[in-house]
Amino acid sequence: MAFFRRIPGKIILPVLFVVAALGYLILRGWPSAAPPKISPPPVPRNTVADFIRRHLEAGKSPNRLIQEKSPFLLQHAFNPVNWYPWGTEALTRARQEDKPIFLSVGYSTCYWCHMMEREVFANPEIARIMNRFFVNILVDREELPEVDRTFMRALNAMTGESGWPISIFLTPDLKPFYGGTYFPPVSKYDLPSFGELLKRIAFMWEKRRPQVLKEADRIAEHLYKSAGITGPPADAGEEALRRGFQGYAGAYEPRYGGFTRGRKFPRAAAFNFLLRNYYQTGNKQALAMVLSTLRHMANGGIHDHLGGGFHRYTIDPRWQVPHFEKMLPDQAQLALSYLEAYQLSGDAFYAGMVRDILGYVQRRMLHPQGGFYSAEDAESSLDPALPEKKAEGVFYLWEKGEIDRHLSPSESRAFCAYYNIQEKGNVRYDPHDQFTGKNILYVTDTPEAVARRLGISGEELQRVLAESRRKLFHAREQRPPPLLDDKIITAWNGLMISAFARAYQVLGDSAYLAAASRG
Repeated sequence: MAFFRRIPGKIILPVLFVVAALGYLILRGWPSAAPPKISPPPVPRNTVADFIRRHLEAGKSPNRLIQEKSPFLLQHAFNPVNWYPWGTEALTRARQEDKPIFLSVGYSTCYWCHMMEREVFANPEIARIMNRFFVNILVDREELPEVDRTFMRALNAMTGESGWPISIFLTPDLKPFYGGTYFPPVSKYDLPSFGELLKRIAFMWEKRRPQVLKEADRIAEHLYKSAGITGPPADAGEEALRRGFQGYAGAYEPRYGGFTRGRKFPRAAAFNFLLRNYYQTGNKQALAMVLSTLRHMANGGIHDHLGGGFHRYTIDPRWQVPHFEKMLPDQAQLALSYLEAYQLSGDAFYAGMVRDILGYVQRRMLHPQGGFYSAEDAESSLDPALPEKKAEGVFYLWEKGEIDRHLSPSESRAFCAYYNIQEKGNVRYDPHDQFTGKNILYVTDTPEAVARRLGISGEELQRVLAESRRKLFHAREQRPPPLLDDKIITAWNGLMISAFARAYQVLGDSAYLAAASRG
């Protein structure tokens, strides 16, 4: 059927299963005295509760998602779409009314999920089509990871795509037959408009259902056939470890670090494997790949040079242009990567990055009563008076004139030289023209080289940069902050507790022990 996309050869089974993830930590030799107290961070200024309050005060009527706990679902609570959470009620209705299901899977800090919510699901005309022809279900991938895994595998099987939001159409018995990720309200980016897509799907379901069901069965058959595990279980062994190293070495990008040539994700699992490979075998190449990548990341725009911590990934190969959300598991795993890099290399630079990450988490992600929040959003509002008018990265971006206003001329000269700030902006890769005239802080030269160009000592440069970062950090704190996803996920908290505890063991900072204990 030409309307539907072809299935690639390799397909992974969507098997529904629930993974109960529990992070835990056992430390030997903790002191018997109570850990020192640390001051709790300020009450978050921008959470989903604030979002709901603003809408209710404006007289807007919510849908049934207002009863949910998930921040992602609550962000859709004022859509005109007749949303259901995943559950018996929605699935029963689809079967009783013989309607296909539209399933959207995302999470609260997902930029393209926000775009689809604002552009598509808030559109009354599109909502009318959705409500007439479909049973519409919304899932928070962090709340129901097994549902997310299942339909991400189905999406990848149908389209070769991965990413969020997952936008997938199902038969009433949950067989997927068409899907994608983000769909715009009007045709653009070589994508159909969502309204026209809905009409086409509804037509196919009404007039050509046998073809739809045949396609759904074909997809299901391929998925289930690829489910079986062939061959007996076996230990990894030296050969598997050797091939694992060769795989990373072959994918390594030597100029800027990392293991892809396009967009780049911090891959803590890769760092974990390679550092242990070096420790066990003395393979210096394994260590060098990790150290170089971690340093490029620390210098890049993926690193928040003012507030600490790391953004999710970059859309360019130089680590310079990030997708600006910050997620707790990334902070936890990268803190451990930098900590182990410090242990194996002895280079204090990596210890400094551990402190940078953990300082951010202590300040922004620590619940006053214990536990760690999940994430901060990629976007925020431009104007405190217009909290729902948001854009990607505006909390973190700078115009040169802003920097000049907050710093003295000598400070601005040094800061702009070190962080590549330009009058017309420094964002080289901007496919959607979001960052015109803006600057992302990133480093491309050593402090020594920059100091020589400025005609000052290295010590003076470091002093000026530290004072400039302090001033600009406080200036940035006056901006409307990104949304804080304040749910607390057990598995992610286990990762973060472990990172704080190990940092205490290695670096000896009692505040890290306190944070681990309170987590």
